[in-house]
Amino acid sequence: MWSDLPLFPEKASSVAGHVDELYLFLVAVAGFFSVLIFTLVTIFAIRYRRRSAGERPKAILGSLGLELLWTIVPLGITMVMFGWGTWLYFKNMRVPAGTMEVYVVGKQWMWKLQHPEGRSEINELHVPVNVPVRLVMTSEDVIHSFYVPAFRIKQDVLPGRYTTIWFHATRPGKYHLFCAEYCGTQHSGMGGWIHVVSAAEYQQWLTGGGSAESMASKGRTVYERLGCNGCHLPEGGGRGPSLAGLLGRKVAMGSGETVLADEGYFRESVLNPRARLVAGYEAIMPTFQGQVSEEQLLQLLAYVKTQKSAERTATE
Repeated sequence: MWSDLPLFPEKASSVAGHVDELYLFLVAVAGFFSVLIFTLVTIFAIRYRRRSAGERPKAILGSLGLELLWTIVPLGITMVMFGWGTWLYFKNMRVPAGTMEVYVVGKQWMWKLQHPEGRSEINELHVPVNVPVRLVMTSEDVIHSFYVPAFRIKQDVLPGRYTTIWFHATRPGKYHLFCAEYCGTQHSGMGGWIHVVSAAEYQQWLTGGGSAESMASKGRTVYERLGCNGCHLPEGGGRGPSLAGLLGRKVAMGSGETVLADEGYFRESVLNPRARLVAGYEAIMPTFQGQVSEEQLLQLLAYVKTQKSAERTATE
């Protein structure tokens, strides 16, 4: 019944039901108090209307009970909303273990998506059912917004930085992908489809494009072309810090602060290396602004993540 209404798209992710429950609760509270207030206004306007020119209403000095009632009840309701919303926010922000990563670049007016195994897509994304998927996204030009109504997810995609979002598709099918931020004259055409398939179908699709070079392999080519391997030695001791195990680690800066080396930190280090210098190293690294595309930056990121995996494997 509800699937035929545009305000109630299909629920096809692990969080869709929770989002709908909170949304319907907010609508129900707003609707209840709207009806209550307008009903009382109408009743009071009729019952307590002025019936003659000489009529004077009796002075009301106030009611402590009434004051407490309309203070405590709204406070309690808003605290329920706050607590429920906070719980749902943190549930959506905690990325589960074993999450598959896909890299996304927004561009007027298309979505470019890359799988770590090498396959690329435009305005389409194939993912396996019942497997959490994390999207690492950036924009080449203006602000876009990655929106999948059936998954109840929406995340702005910004130029000059990485944003992330994850979803866990629970039902096989084909679901609309939209850009939810006005991005130019052809904004309405910047859409696509999410294809949720079985694990076997996904593996078949993944290998159906031939022997595509993985993102990490492409990233290694870019890494060597830029000469990064001459300074960032895996075992350390080079003119730059080792990148093995970098992502997800806290790094001490020359300024005395400590920062988390996430995707955004890596991007900044490539494009503006003097913004934050690692303690013990000089500002000798050149900027690669304009020398690498957004896709190549994501390929470099994928390669550095494999170095992290290799280091952990060696130490375990």
